[in-house]
Amino acid sequence: MTLPPNTDVLVDKATGALAGAAVGDALGGAAEGNTPEAIQQRYGGFIEGIVPPFNADWRNARPIAPYHKGDGHITDDTLMTCALVDVYGTVRDHLTAHDVAAHLVPLLMGEKRWIPEFESEALLLHRIFLAEKWLVARLHYGHIDPREAGVGNIVNCGATMYAAPIGIVNAGSPEAAYAEAIDVAGAHQSSYGREAAGVYAAAVAEAMRPGASVESVVATALRLAKDGTRAAIAAVTDAARTVADWRTGLADLRRAVEPFDTVGPNYRAPAMDARIPSRTKAIEELPIALGMLVAARGDYRDAVLGSVNYGRDSDSIAVMAGSIAGALGGLAAVPAAWVEDVSAASRIDVTATGPAMAAVARDVWARDAERAAKVADARTAYAGAAA
Repeated sequence: MTLPPNTDVLVDKATGALAGAAVGDALGGAAEGNTPEAIQQRYGGFIEGIVPPFNADWRNARPIAPYHKGDGHITDDTLMTCALVDVYGTVRDHLTAHDVAAHLVPLLMGEKRWIPEFESEALLLHRIFLAEKWLVARLHYGHIDPREAGVGNIVNCGATMYAAPIGIVNAGSPEAAYAEAIDVAGAHQSSYGREAAGVYAAAVAEAMRPGASVESVVATALRLAKDGTRAAIAAVTDAARTVADWRTGLADLRRAVEPFDTVGPNYRAPAMDARIPSRTKAIEELPIALGMLVAARGDYRDAVLGSVNYGRDSDSIAVMAGSIAGALGGLAAVPAAWVEDVSAASRIDVTATGPAMAAVARDVWARDAERAAKVADARTAYAGAAA
């Protein structure tokens, strides 16, 4: 779908953010878990678009994850993002961890959807990773307070990868996006996994602002990020400013994030102390995504292709870089051929969630205005009482 010329800025930016995330997800899925060297060997050079699965026998190559990645298929990142959009569509207000328990969890375990990597319909619960299955185990079966349910989960990017809608509903207000995402992510993650969700949502909220730039997005992330997350973003974006082309800068960005990454050099075999809470560490995906945006000077294609060819958690990195670049540039920033091919391959219109989230955002803003007016009236009364 191509948005008409008179489409408003909010719809355009929201569609660019969510379509940009989905396309990045689909391109990055094939490369996930591999090194840049292995990716180049498998594909005869850098990935430049949609490619077949890394493993030809994808059903059996990795029994724990028998997913048809590649060929333009979206992964769990986009499936979870679409699910959160549906939750916003139901609540039509700011979300909390309690909304995750009340609405997202039942959706994960109660509604069949087309899963491109399965080539069939199934429950989202059957596709999502173990760190996301945690939501169902803790909230539905464990009846844990939703605000604390993320404690004990592996600390990873699980709550971050689908937080772009939180940035959209708080467009232009990074501080509010950060606060809402920290609340929502409390049901899923703790420590720097939760922190990254807040910072990513804030980055999207800033990118949604008319007049925003890569520099303002990075400045926003640095202003709001805490502890190791802030240090990692600073280190990677500093390194990215010296990168002239992502093709020659992949190792530079990896070296910059390495001191903060707990997974270690072998992505498929994490270190013994990987993914545990820490104030000095960070997830790898968000700093690298911001670094790719800096290295690409905000260009969507280069930011996403750099993320894809970086390997490791390439789909989630490309989701984050793609959503921010898409929010900055609108739908036109996302190559139309990729939008069409991913939509066709995944049997999903990746441009459909943008207008839906824009409509939700406007409803939420109306509620915000009503709430703000009540606060203003109360404060006026206080002023009168003081006089």
